[in-house]
Amino acid sequence: MSKEKVLVIGASGTVGSSLVQELQNKDVEVVQATSRKPTSSHQVQLNLVTGEGVKQAFEGIDKAYLLSPPGVADQYSVLSPLIQEAKRRGLKKVVLMTAMGADADPESPFRRAEVELEQSGLTYNIIRPNWFYQNFNTFWVQGIVEQNKILLPAGNVKVSFIDARDIAAVAATLLTTDEFDNQAFNLSGLDAVDHSEVAQAISNVVSREVTYEEIEPEVLKAGLLGAGLPEDYVDFMLLIFGFLREGYNAGLTDEVEKILGRKPRGLNQYTEDFKKAW
Repeated sequence: MSKEKVLVIGASGTVGSSLVQELQNKDVEVVQATSRKPTSSHQVQLNLVTGEGVKQAFEGIDKAYLLSPPGVADQYSVLSPLIQEAKRRGLKKVVLMTAMGADADPESPFRRAEVELEQSGLTYNIIRPNWFYQNFNTFWVQGIVEQNKILLPAGNVKVSFIDARDIAAVAATLLTTDEFDNQAFNLSGLDAVDHSEVAQAISNVVSREVTYEEIEPEVLKAGLLGAGLPEDYVDFMLLIFGFLREGYNAGLTDEVEKILGRKPRGLNQYTEDFKKAW
């Protein structure tokens, strides 16, 4: 009996790379979609923005994990062609990752993609994770390393950050079982903490003082534009930081534990595991 073949979009990303490992540990054959030229037979080249390579990526695929990459503000434009191709191929299951709060606005690009998948006739799951802990060792790492500061327009509210490894473990479980079919899950981490608490936890593992300093949204915008991100995506980032400052990302859920049978990782485990980054 041949193994099921699962397509992982964003296979080299923060969640995708962990998901590939999780699925391989479950003896699943993984096809890794990459924007670069493939370097192995397990990879397929796919340009999510132009759609080039979509049909080829889905050839022989049984199930798929879909996401929209960072830098794209209109996530629906990226996700809809993937959902349509999955439908055309009659995939056994699709797991779509959006973001916590995506279902709050029926006109948002993420929610439009969710509805399209829900109405596709395919067996599906939707996962909506909160902000990733891993942002601190990737997107926000420069300020920590160079200035010992977390510099963000995040206010002083609590956020139930989630470890990307737990998102991957949830996605792997949903792709390999049918217990939770056709459900959506809002995924939070173990605890809700503010950015000063994150700074203190990082300080504890690197043995130097790291602090959180709130900046104006315009300062972050200038930095992100300077890094080459598209302006519409930068405006999207500022919009969701506004929701964060209003406290919309503070809530805790038990969905990770419901699916995995264990609690999600917390702040201290995250900072201990990634201390070399800082």
